[in-house]
Amino acid sequence: MQVHDVRPTYPRQERKRVGRGNGSKGTYSGKGMKGQKARSGGGVRPGFEGGQNPQIKGLPMMRGFHNPFRVEYQVVNLARLEELPADITEITPVMLASLRVVRHADKPIKVLGEGEITRSLQVKATKFSGSARAKIEAAGGSVLEG
Repeated sequence: MQVHDVRPTYPRQERKRVGRGNGSKGTYSGKGMKGQKARSGGGVRPGFEGGQNPQIKGLPMMRGFHNPFRVEYQVVNLARLEELPADITEITPVMLASLRVVRHADKPIKVLGEGEITRSLQVKATKFSGSARAKIEAAGGSVLEG
């Protein structure tokens, strides 16, 4: 079998050439009688509703895109952790929410490395930036992700 021997699995059909005399769907060529849709180039644009205000113009302008999978993190910097009372050594999302460092204990928290930390802290959060992790561990603390 050669490439030129390959045939399509479905029957091939020629396009019907309308409007080329009475032998080929002649007279009105399947367009009915007169009217805007019978003319060459005739018809209305998509969304046209006969002159009444189209539905698309009645809707508010909703541009852009909303990603349903985006995760919004509550951000906490190391400088803010350093300001916490000295007797606190273990930092959890519930404790951060009770101290009003973050608004919600149940939403994800990300610790960023802005500022310095001098004391040993055990920090539990959803995520840590690389610099925050390095600074916490350099100060003798530990990070617990999750």
